[in-house]
Amino acid sequence: MANFSFDIVSDYNKSEMNNVYMQAEREITNRYDFKGTPAAIEWLDGKDGMRLIGSGEWQIEAVLDIVRKKLANREVSSKVLDLTKPINESNLRATKEIPFKKGLTQENSKKISKEIREKHKKVKSQIQGDGVRVSSSSKDELQAVMATVSQLDVDVPIQFINFR
Repeated sequence: MANFSFDIVSDYNKSEMNNVYMQAEREITNRYDFKGTPAAIEWLDGKDGMRLIGSGEWQIEAVLDIVRKKLANREVSSKVLDLTKPINESNLRATKEIPFKKGLTQENSKKISKEIREKHKKVKSQIQGDGVRVSSSSKDELQAVMATVSQLDVDVPIQFINFR
């Protein structure tokens, strides 16, 4: 009997993130309440995150709101943003670095694998680096696993790839 599988990963589409950046930058330059302020958005080194610049914490939050809105417009989960770094304020200028999350952590992989094993007995799950491989002899079981994993509360966006 045939064996079917897919991988569960956490990644982001770089071209979509580039589009989000460009749209957010355009809106920041055109907004009337940001005229004459240091409000801006920059890439981090290697384009693996964004640096938000503003005159204070309130302006950083406003710029972050613009980025979130643009992510939603492009149908990208805002879970891709790592908001754990604090806002740095100095010389009447505030900055916040927001790297993008990529890859499943070991804890998230274990949580996903455990949930699959508990709810779907006929399915095998294996942790492989920063992803989880799920295999079964039934496509219907794999679709049920996808629905289950989509409902899980994890702090990273989840994609399903490599359908075999």
